[in-house]
Amino acid sequence: MENLTVEVLVVGGGTGGTAAALQAARRGAKTLLVSEFPWLGGMLTSAGVVAPDGNELEAWQTGIWGAYLQQLRQRQPGGLDHGWVSFFTYDPRVGAQIFQDWVDELPNLQWIAGQVPLEVLRQADRVTGVRFPDFTVYAQIVLDGTELGDLLALGDIPHRWGWELQAEFGEPSAPIAPNLLTQTYPVQAPTWVVILQDFGTDNPAPLIPAPPHEQSDRFTGAWDNYGCEKFLNYGRLPGNRFMINWPIRGNDYGEGVQRLIGSPEERSQFLQAARWYTQSFARYIQTHLGQRYGLATDIFPILPEIQSPKSKIQNSLGGGAYALHPYYRESRRLQGLTTIREQDLLPIAKGQVAALPIAVSAAGCLQASNRCDAIAIGNYANDHHYPSGDIHLQPKSIRWGGRWTGTPFTIPYRALIPAAIDGLLACEKNISVSHIANGATRLQPVVLGIGQAAGMAAALCVEQGCQPRELNVRSLQEALLQDPIAAAALIPLFNLEPDHPDWLYWQTYYLDHPENYPASGYCPDKPVTSRNTSNTGTLQSRQQSIRSQQKLTGTFTRQSTQDYLLTVHEPVELQGQRFAIVTLRSEINQALENLQNGQSIAITGMLNGSGEWILASAIQPD
Repeated sequence: MENLTVEVLVVGGGTGGTAAALQAARRGAKTLLVSEFPWLGGMLTSAGVVAPDGNELEAWQTGIWGAYLQQLRQRQPGGLDHGWVSFFTYDPRVGAQIFQDWVDELPNLQWIAGQVPLEVLRQADRVTGVRFPDFTVYAQIVLDGTELGDLLALGDIPHRWGWELQAEFGEPSAPIAPNLLTQTYPVQAPTWVVILQDFGTDNPAPLIPAPPHEQSDRFTGAWDNYGCEKFLNYGRLPGNRFMINWPIRGNDYGEGVQRLIGSPEERSQFLQAARWYTQSFARYIQTHLGQRYGLATDIFPILPEIQSPKSKIQNSLGGGAYALHPYYRESRRLQGLTTIREQDLLPIAKGQVAALPIAVSAAGCLQASNRCDAIAIGNYANDHHYPSGDIHLQPKSIRWGGRWTGTPFTIPYRALIPAAIDGLLACEKNISVSHIANGATRLQPVVLGIGQAAGMAAALCVEQGCQPRELNVRSLQEALLQDPIAAAALIPLFNLEPDHPDWLYWQTYYLDHPENYPASGYCPDKPVTSRNTSNTGTLQSRQQSIRSQQKLTGTFTRQSTQDYLLTVHEPVELQGQRFAIVTLRSEINQALENLQNGQSIAITGMLNGSGEWILASAIQPD
């Protein structure tokens, strides 16, 4: 068996693992990325979740996430504003090609696909490498970017799976005692995404065959409260295609989810059942909405039945219209130097942001005691999926820009580091987070940010000859803020887009003075003339998106706080129609707040028929 030696090894080519490998290599580390699947990007590509949630405001469109959006806008014909569940929907093949191109640009990044980890190598309390079916890799730093936190189990690294009771972390939404829900669904339900195609009325789609175990009765009433058109437009993609990732009597599948961390045979059985369940739902849709809707068979690559005889995991279940693997919302979760809890994500009293994390570690650990150790931003609502229905959670959403968005929060570096094991960093949904808080930290953009930070940390550890727990967190933060390719925001500020000349000043100021972080999430608007920095990549992205926008004039109506409508006067073909007005940019949000009811205005923006909104980029009196 071949032995390989690198500086940084990333296991898993999902959302976080891909970002980690890219960032480590861009920083200069000799990096190896080993993935199970032939596409990189995980949730964003191979799992088919091509309607990302969270970090949608332009102030949060930074780092690798912002660069990914920029590339999508440049490569995706027709733009990204197609569905109503997200401002960004796209062909998964386009996303996979972006990650492939980025990897190909880096001579110090090697990527090997078609391998799963079999053994984690340790010397006492330090991880030193990983054995795969065809080779063994030794590395200074190993990153677990697997979808289910497999290295945590293989390396006997302390981790969690399932619910924590309220007594453990004091989380207000955690159960007081075990109950039927916690026992039936120890983690959130995965979803095997499928892409459907509108074949039109003249050429009916091929019939979707019934799986061996069909469960059509489970889907009755799936779109009753929406109507079939809005149901399909939830995840509308370019090319008259639809992402089917529907939570209401849809294809979330959690029956026997415990099998995912059982034997290889048990995991394979769960995957087969989940794939058949989605096939049942696709067939149900076609049966009830008509044969114009069928499988978009040319989307995902077809995989061989078993990629490695020793892996015991069938990968032939995906391909064609079906994603290569399920969308896993939760995995094994590290027991780290700190654990992100629900209350760490909830808004400050009388505020609309969560408090910044403060490292109060022992001397020497992180070299940043009593300092903010934020390394990534998230803002999505706390969203949990169980086939039995919603659960009650403390609210963490606000109205902003004419719509609902999530309370912004940050990820502490300590949550990526095992409590007592060296040589390893978590960089996926497997960070140190409670089951309840995972509902907000699991989303695609924040996981990209976690991966980028983990990759940068690994490279810095190589440079400095230290372990992750010894790394000076400020050096990591400065490297992320000033990365020449994809600078990443670490402090959520609503009114500070990355093209602002004072962006770096205020990001750094609140890292140094977390006690001054405003509960409103708005930094002072007075200029800081001694500082000047901008994220030109994100600015170019915004300019690119403006090219395909249109101008509408009409009457402005304020229905309630942060709820706006435009009744169109021109163009004539839209006259009399009403669209919600939404925005992702702070100065447009301010302009909307200042408008008078009944005022005539002109709006430049993107019109979205699925969401019945106009995404405004400019507003002026008419």
